[in-house]
Amino acid sequence: MGIKWNEIFVGGDPLLVGSQIAIVLTVVAIVVGLTYFKKWGWLWREWLTTVDHKKIGIMYILSGVLMFFRGGMDGLLMKAQTARPEMNFLDAQHYNEIFTTHGVIMILFMAMPFLIGLMNVVVPLQIGARDVAFPQLNALSFWLFFSGAMLFNISFVVGGSPDAGWTSYFPLAGKEFSPGIGNNYYAIALQIAGLGTLMTGINFIVTILKMRAPGMTLMKMPMFTWTTLITSIIIVAAFPIFTVALALMTFDRLYGTHFFTLSSGGSDMLWANLFWLWGHPEVYIVILPAFGIFSEVIATFSRKTLYGYTSMVISIVGIAFLSMLVWVHHFYTMDAGPAVNSFFSITTMLIAVPTGVKIFNWLFTMRKGRIQFTTAMLWALAFVPNFVIGGVTGVMLAMAAADYQYHNTLFLVAHFHYVLIPGVVFAVFAGLYYWWPKMFGFMLNEKLGKYHFWLFTIGFNVTFMPMFFLGLKGAVRRAYTYSAESGFAPLFLVSAIGSIILAIGFAVFCYNIYWSFRYAKRNVSHDPWDARTLEWMTASPVQFYNFAVVPEVKQLDAFWHMKKRGETLTLKESDIKKIHMPSNSGLPFYMGVVFGITGFFLVFEAHIAAAVAAIGIVIGLIIRSFDYNDGYYVSVDEIKQTERTWRNVEGGTENHVG
Repeated sequence: MGIKWNEIFVGGDPLLVGSQIAIVLTVVAIVVGLTYFKKWGWLWREWLTTVDHKKIGIMYILSGVLMFFRGGMDGLLMKAQTARPEMNFLDAQHYNEIFTTHGVIMILFMAMPFLIGLMNVVVPLQIGARDVAFPQLNALSFWLFFSGAMLFNISFVVGGSPDAGWTSYFPLAGKEFSPGIGNNYYAIALQIAGLGTLMTGINFIVTILKMRAPGMTLMKMPMFTWTTLITSIIIVAAFPIFTVALALMTFDRLYGTHFFTLSSGGSDMLWANLFWLWGHPEVYIVILPAFGIFSEVIATFSRKTLYGYTSMVISIVGIAFLSMLVWVHHFYTMDAGPAVNSFFSITTMLIAVPTGVKIFNWLFTMRKGRIQFTTAMLWALAFVPNFVIGGVTGVMLAMAAADYQYHNTLFLVAHFHYVLIPGVVFAVFAGLYYWWPKMFGFMLNEKLGKYHFWLFTIGFNVTFMPMFFLGLKGAVRRAYTYSAESGFAPLFLVSAIGSIILAIGFAVFCYNIYWSFRYAKRNVSHDPWDARTLEWMTASPVQFYNFAVVPEVKQLDAFWHMKKRGETLTLKESDIKKIHMPSNSGLPFYMGVVFGITGFFLVFEAHIAAAVAAIGIVIGLIIRSFDYNDGYYVSVDEIKQTERTWRNVEGGTENHVG
């Protein structure tokens, strides 16, 4: 198989050696801490075996924070290398590996878990459900994602990172030009994580369509739930394409087939088409939930119902349809011909229309509203102008003739960062500041939050705005160095300084989490923002069964109108019935571990070992097939006791803390 096992651990570079030492010390510290504080049982019962959608969502979010740090470090290393001409901080190979892992981590292992985490926490609460439709499948989705993420992340210290770019174009990604195992990590790890995401999409479609509260028709659903539904449909449509493409890539690299090779009947353009048939819908998979978050935040802090609700729904459905019809704009320069390029240029411009509709919906929602400038609202306000810059430059890139000039330059890099950072990262921060009390029972510090906001937003613009001008001056992307004579140095230096400001902003966010866990007041109201949707009629943090009595929905913004009618905390004892809940299970965690082990052996082309490990997957499926655990019931007395901690059971006054 050509793999030298004595070369498994990557060495020779002080950065990599330092990373290896840090990983070992971190693992040791975690094991020692759990043992010293006797938390192994707690970890197993409360987290590793949980099927509670809220805890699974929190684990996704924690994974997103971790991956943000890892991907951000890659970005800082790239900026350090390009801060001055002809720097030797990173060599060409190391730079290629870093920009490859940066792209994959930030899109698939940072943006996706942040958003899916918020979807997990919030959507069942918004529709009045007690959990998702398939709780154990939800846990399996997380552990497959986490297994794939960890497998991908060990590549830079064990075996070598992928180095063909986050798009992993052939023939560069094939064995002929990339004989190492780095791109095996890409093919295997992304398949494992992608299976988890596909399961999430199926789960949320069924949950939203079948488990809504009585009276909640589709047109009475909160906008975040709508965007989650449409996102889940896109996931089910697009992710199988990527999974198949990765499987074919695996066959090419591990077993000598010729799907994407230049010889023996293969086609490298087949990979490009399959990748972007998934890749551009993936942009909307991360953008649409973000649009839903902004809709919730803007409506709440403008004290108004979302303007043009119906047009918002129509525009989201339109985006989902058009997202599958624009993929060729990613390779106008690959000689598809003027007719094909013209068609996809038109569809790319068309998709800007429903996006523009939503911008005006948000602006009109704020018009004449009593706006509260909370940290969450500041992120929503900053999103609008920054995202418009990304959108307008996207329309520039949609013109095929012009794209021939822009395509391989930093102008394109600046464009997609102006789409994805305001459109996704700003939304994630807004959502975390907004829903944090619902997850943990306390609020993040608003003063620190505003420091975080201004540092991050200023740092973002200082980092990426110069890249538009660098691109227009001819600076190409993916280049690890440049000459002093090019004249690029001043703008590259400004961009590097901006990245440091950006990193400081993220550090303030991490410190805010630490400070709030230690010092924030725990007597937060169940509805600290005076919000509009059903998740705010639960306790903070939410009871494990979500709702003692499933609410009846009569109109959009149901909770807002319930408060007006004085119904929010009124609960008659006669209405309380025992509640059926799913039992915890260690099987999803086991499956994640076995998938990870199998994937690791496949990466190193140890086929017999991988086949033996795969038997564990089959065993897990058999165990699940004969699992007749139907869950358990929460007694009426336990429900009463839980509810009395934050409200009067016999319909008296609101006696919640806060």
